[in-house]
Amino acid sequence: MQAPPTASPASSLLQLIWLASPALPVGGFSYSEGIEAAVEWAGIDTEPKAAEWLSDQLHLSFARGDLALVAQAIAAWRANDAPRIRTLNDWVLHTRESAEFFLQTEQMGRSFVEWLKLHHADTAEVFADLPPSYPVAFAFAVSRTTASVHDGCLAFAFGWAENMVAAAVKAVPLGQSAGQRILGRLAQEMPAAVARAMALADDERQAFAPLLAVLSARHETQYSRLFRS
Repeated sequence: MQAPPTASPASSLLQLIWLASPALPVGGFSYSEGIEAAVEWAGIDTEPKAAEWLSDQLHLSFARGDLALVAQAIAAWRANDAPRIRTLNDWVLHTRESAEFFLQTEQMGRSFVEWLKLHHADTAEVFADLPPSYPVAFAFAVSRTTASVHDGCLAFAFGWAENMVAAAVKAVPLGQSAGQRILGRLAQEMPAAVARAMALADDERQAFAPLLAVLSARHETQYSRLFRS
C-alpha cells in the first residue's frame, strides 16, 4: 500500500471537506437511518423533537459504534494492518440490525470505493478481496491524507450529520432554517462525541440501538417513503 502523500495543512483540510461533502456520489442522501419511520411512529414531528432525536443518535449510537470504528480503522490503514482492517470491517457488517442498515453500509462502501478508484491507483487492488463497509472505506480515504485521526473523525461525523439533517428537513418536514439550527447544534456536540469515540476500546464499541432497529424494520413496509432506510 502506498504511504500517505505529503500535503500542506490547507490541502488536508480541503480533502476532508471533500470527503464529508453530501455531494459525493456515494448515495448518502438516499438514507434517513430510521428518521422517516420515526416521524410516523415515534412522534418526531417538530424541530425540537428532531434535534433531540439526532443528538441522541449522535451520542448513543453513532459515536459508540461507527465513529469509534473509523478512528480505529484510520490507524489500521496507516499501519498497513490488513488483519485488523478485516476484523473491523467484519464488525460493521455483522452488527447491522436490519436489512436496510446492512444495505446502506454495503452500498455506500461499494460506491465510495468506485469513487476512490478515480483518485488512488491501487484502490482496486486494496479492496480486491474486501467488500468494504462505508466506515472502513471512509477511513481508507482519510488515511491517504495527512489529516489527524481526530480531524478525520470530525469530517465523518459532519458528513453524517448533514445527511441526517437533510433527511429530517424532507421527512418531518422542516424549513431550511430549522435544518441549519439543528446542524449547528450537532456541530457543537461533535467534538465531545469524537473525543468519546476515540477513547473507546474494542470491547467498548457497540451497535445496540433497539428502537432504531425496530423503526428500520418497520420502514421496510412503510406505506409511503422517500428514503431507502
